[in-house]
Amino acid sequence: SQFGGLVNYRTKAADTTRRIAFESISSAGSYGLLGTWNSASGRVGPLTYRAYASGRQSDGYRSSSESRASSQYLGVDYRVNDKVDVRGQVGRSWYRYQIPGALTDAMFDANPRAATRSRNWFSPDIVVPSVAVTWRPNWRTRVHAQLSAVLGNRSSVQFVGFADVRDTVQAATGTYLPRQVDIDGFQSITGEVRVTNEYRLGDLPWILAAGIAINDNDLHRRQQGRGTTGTGYDLTLSSGTFGRDIHYLTNNVAVYAEQLIPVTSRFSVIPGVRIERGETRMRGRLSYLDPAQVPTNIEHNYPLFGIRAEWQVANAEVYGGWSQSYRPMILKDVIPETAIERTDPNLRDARGWTIEGGVRGMLGHVRYDVSAFALRYNNRFGGILQVDSAGASYLFKTNVGSSLTRGIELALDAPLVVMRTGALRAHTATSYFDGTYRRGTVTSAGQNLDITGNRIEAVPKWISRTGLTAGGSATSATLLVSYTSDSYADPQNTLVPSANGARGLVPSYTIVDVNASRQLAPWVRVRVGVSNLFGANYFTKRPTFYPGPGIWPSDGRGVNASVELVR
Repeated sequence: SQFGGLVNYRTKAADTTRRIAFESISSAGSYGLLGTWNSASGRVGPLTYRAYASGRQSDGYRSSSESRASSQYLGVDYRVNDKVDVRGQVGRSWYRYQIPGALTDAMFDANPRAATRSRNWFSPDIVVPSVAVTWRPNWRTRVHAQLSAVLGNRSSVQFVGFADVRDTVQAATGTYLPRQVDIDGFQSITGEVRVTNEYRLGDLPWILAAGIAINDNDLHRRQQGRGTTGTGYDLTLSSGTFGRDIHYLTNNVAVYAEQLIPVTSRFSVIPGVRIERGETRMRGRLSYLDPAQVPTNIEHNYPLFGIRAEWQVANAEVYGGWSQSYRPMILKDVIPETAIERTDPNLRDARGWTIEGGVRGMLGHVRYDVSAFALRYNNRFGGILQVDSAGASYLFKTNVGSSLTRGIELALDAPLVVMRTGALRAHTATSYFDGTYRRGTVTSAGQNLDITGNRIEAVPKWISRTGLTAGGSATSATLLVSYTSDSYADPQNTLVPSANGARGLVPSYTIVDVNASRQLAPWVRVRVGVSNLFGANYFTKRPTFYPGPGIWPSDGRGVNASVELVR
């Protein structure tokens, strides 16, 4: 699998007890926040359905940071007979965000709500359709086939520059400078067939799961277009064409299998393998680079192995596993950003492995999950300064090193006081990370620097979410304290911030949130909350690319309330 895994979001299931059921959540809050989510679902004979529509708008915590968003979804399930089910789904998400720009450290200290840009905008519009068929020829076998797609575009118009570069009206022309227009088009289609079969050897059930996934992807990237001098969301090109107009075409086939082996009724082992084979082809034009210097074909061929074990003991489960992971090259890794960059023709996908082990279960009334892990990340992407035969310096984009992250994770949920109408519970999710470069080189100020032993950027040592929850099903309240320790913004582990805010330490921060809910009637629930109760000024990152290098302040204190209706 890919490093970090994937989050599998599941749409809320339909109410199958009625022909039609309604849900509505309306919200309001600080900084002009207004939102609504409305849903209808039900079951009519063999057909089950759910549909929803939502809308949200906000003026934003910072100046020039307004946003508008909407989404729609329709899902239909049809039971053809006892052996065949068909599901169709389509979802759409759109939003438009005014990007307020990054800040320097001095700007952040003076006013974290300030903006350095008022003409920058970002807007994606994505549609995700899918259709799936599930066939159960007998009680032991299940065949699931699915065809899905990601379609749409992602556009931005921005005045690009560091936080200390002002975007002002030019005295000579009486207008702003032209902005940069970037438009990405997405057309990704994936088909997958998965077969699960249960059989018996002796008295224990064995389960084999195998499948094949095929993906065809066309990312059409048009960038560095000369836009207008206006202030609104406008993708019009004022002159010429896009400086970068390319299609990033990827075809990929993956076959996989995993086998549940029950060694005993309490101990099982699950080995698995996934074989990836694909090719990425780049077709198009870069105005600033000779086509001969642009990589056009990249192959992805590798097997990935893994194994997991589970042991059921009294009131607990002991688990562990090891698996290989990868991180494929993306456009940012491959495409030279300027004429003084070149790409290694032997650039390889990042590879590595993850190993973990832990125990979870109940100890009296305390629920716990304690685990330890290690993640090895080889062939990390980066750049090295080199000199060509003519004596000219250039940045060589290649694999520059490896890293190792080790950690411990703890989750606890314990009742402190138990009453007939509810309980007072304490809970925490706390993690410790030790992430360092085992080998690596980066380019800075015209020099190649060895970063072996440095901490990995954007990896804090501690992350903790600890709180108290009181109440029961009718009334409840939660106090949550979130702590994140400091981290570095770059592999060089720069401590003193740069003048433009792009490099430096990301300080630790502690945030307190409170929220409460009350069931007023069987069909009405009211929720209120205060985020960042003590109004801490903090930021979580100094990104190196999107949405721009520098400090991006997080929101200050905010109050919100919502009313949930269910009929």
